[in-house]
Amino acid sequence: MSFSCLRCVVRYDLVKVSRVSPSSALVAKYLGSSRELNTSANLRAVAQQNTKPDWNRAVSEAEKIVGYPTSFLSLRWVLSDEIANVALHLRKLVGSNHPLLKTAKNLIYNGKNNMQAWGLIVLLVSKAAGHSPEIPDMEQDKAAGVLHSQRALAEVTEMIRTSHLVHKGLVNMNARQVVPSESDDMLFGNKIALLSGDYLLANSCTELANLRNQELVELMSSAVRDLAEAEFLGDRDEQNNPLPSRPLPHDQREPATEWDCILSPLPMAGVAGCGRREWVARHVLAAGALLGKSCSAALKLAGHKPALQTQGYLFGCHLALAWQAFLDLEAFTGPEPDSFSLVGAPLAFTLEARPALYSYIEAGKRSVRDVDYHALYKAVVEGNGIEQTKQLQREHIHSAREVLDSFPYCDARTALTNIIVAMIP
Repeated sequence: MSFSCLRCVVRYDLVKVSRVSPSSALVAKYLGSSRELNTSANLRAVAQQNTKPDWNRAVSEAEKIVGYPTSFLSLRWVLSDEIANVALHLRKLVGSNHPLLKTAKNLIYNGKNNMQAWGLIVLLVSKAAGHSPEIPDMEQDKAAGVLHSQRALAEVTEMIRTSHLVHKGLVNMNARQVVPSESDDMLFGNKIALLSGDYLLANSCTELANLRNQELVELMSSAVRDLAEAEFLGDRDEQNNPLPSRPLPHDQREPATEWDCILSPLPMAGVAGCGRREWVARHVLAAGALLGKSCSAALKLAGHKPALQTQGYLFGCHLALAWQAFLDLEAFTGPEPDSFSLVGAPLAFTLEARPALYSYIEAGKRSVRDVDYHALYKAVVEGNGIEQTKQLQREHIHSAREVLDSFPYCDARTALTNIIVAMIP
């Protein structure tokens, strides 16, 4: 299967699925081998549109279904005194080279180059799955087809993700060569990044506590833990930019440990030295866990059984990994860039095939700026790393679609399918 590292999660709930859900045959597919994309009900629904969905159009149409913008920065956030003060201070950084400005630009830009629709994904999953008839009417947003608590959870998800991205914009002043004239700007930018990220994270904790669900708090807290752990996985340069591990021969690799639970930390046995497994582990921790656990938490709020909650977790992980594979491929679909991700899937597969190339990675131990990106780019283009990454993306897209088959057919499920299809190069 495509997401073999998480197959034990499904096996964990296999008995429950067979009792409470008609989709036990679907779960059995996760325990088999991966296959090429096939035709299903949701694929036929997409085919009826005659044209492949555009990313912006797919997101725009999805927003209309749940009445939710792609960012948590709704009117009440933009008009708040705290956000207004942050925006005012950000203007003082214009003209400097602080990475916080790039982060802010990526957060505001709503094109296909970033995925700020995480709250939207959570609400689409919520609407596609429906909710228990025991949920009181006062808890329901009947116009959008979701619960008020699920809408709050969607905002919490985006606040956590945004706070993480903002915190990553901190600059290590001791390791980076900063021009004396830029020193004050860098220090000021670090203060804004630190305080802004803390403010968003604190507000997300407050909103989460207001939901008054201890299991939900535990689940989302584990997602925050995973985000932090992602920053300590593998080698790093002095600016904390990630570097891939040295590829190990198959006979020297540590036996892999199954990732058989959601709440516990991800076991790292068998990760170092295995390009594909390290890529999956890195991006499950950095992205998939938050999206997957948010989808699972949304289904928990709706009163669904644990088996369907697990399906929601798998959907979020597959979707995040498919999206990351798409981002990794972007650097190799146009003119040669000045730099690209050193922990992306194309380079990971290339290093597996040609371990001698790791000498270029070692040159970046002090700073990734010292890496010969041209030589690595040429090696990736000449090898089969790009095609292997495309296959990796197809596998996760296929697995995400399979999970959608366990939801009843509705406009929200079609919208999710359109978003998935729009990611295909």
